Amino acid sequence: MNLHKRTLITLTMLGLLGFSHASAQLFRTTTKVGTTAAQFLKIGAGARSLGMGGSAAAVDGDVYAVYWNPASLARITSFGEATFTHANWLADVNYDFAAAALNLEGIGTLGISLTSLAVPEDIVRTEDHPEGDGRRWNASSFALGISFGRSLTDRFAIGTTFKYIQESIWNESAQGIAFDVGTIYTTQFNDLKIGASISNFGTKMRLDGSDISFNNTPGGELGQGPQNVSSTYKTDSYDIPLAFRIGVSMDAVKMENLRATVAVDATHPNDNTEYVNSGLELAFEEMFFGRIGYKALFLQDSEQGLTWGAGFRYEMSATTSLKVDYAFADYGRLKNVQYLTLSIGY
Repeated sequence: MNLHKRTLITLTMLGLLGFSHASAQLFRTTTKVGTTAAQFLKIGAGARSLGMGGSAAAVDGDVYAVYWNPASLARITSFGEATFTHANWLADVNYDFAAAALNLEGIGTLGISLTSLAVPEDIVRTEDHPEGDGRRWNASSFALGISFGRSLTDRFAIGTTFKYIQESIWNESAQGIAFDVGTIYTTQFNDLKIGASISNFGTKMRLDGSDISFNNTPGGELGQGPQNVSSTYKTDSYDIPLAFRIGVSMDAVKMENLRATVAVDATHPNDNTEYVNSGLELAFEEMFFGRIGYKALFLQDSEQGLTWGAGFRYEMSATTSLKVDYAFADYGRLKNVQYLTLSIGY
């Protein structure tokens, strides 16, 4: 049995195992929503992928593989790529994602990424001062990742990402580390791609800082027993949002001037029910792009749904290109989120 057949069988078995577990929980009535920290890690990256409904586990060709499936980094054909995405997230929260990749010939593709989520500054309100006590607070989250993808054959690639994660609110912060692991395989059936990844396998996170410290009088009465004993409130540790993705993509139409790529992903998170993302990308001369997708199908009580987007690619020279992508995601009663991505290939 050759390597290609063994790889396909392995990916199929992993997919069947994941879906057998997912089907058993698809119609469950309880979830673990609100039981994980670092929720910003669940916000998808890249207007191209998000315009296709977040169905990117098996879609290759750009640096956003560092988020969806690090194995796809090995499929970047240029020397490298750098990109930046911004979105005005829900409730006026600012979301930014930046990444860069470098193709090391004969070794693999190295990537680096930075994710940032910032909550606008606000006044501190207390029971005694409901209009503010003169202080101000804010909250922020960020993750720094280093990725590597390598092709083992002309059809099979693997990749991994190491992340440092931090969340802060006022004077408290929590830290953690996590790993992503992914594979992608191109079959001989019309170059159908099968991708699988596990994201955010890592440590628990627990808030700590000066605001949970206080002085205590254990005896309960001044003048009796120990006085002003330094104490801290106990905070719990929480898992980070682990997710298993498996997806397929294929060029349903591939002509000299026109390409139509369809993609479907299934995701099994550790803090919610399973869901499916799907999308379509139309490309004309690999210069103009139109995208549409549907996000979070089967996810219980989800406000997510239709997505769409467009893109433009301009060749500035024989080795340098500029890409601008836009995506719109409907969030139902929460209105919508719009993403703008700027990428440079070199």
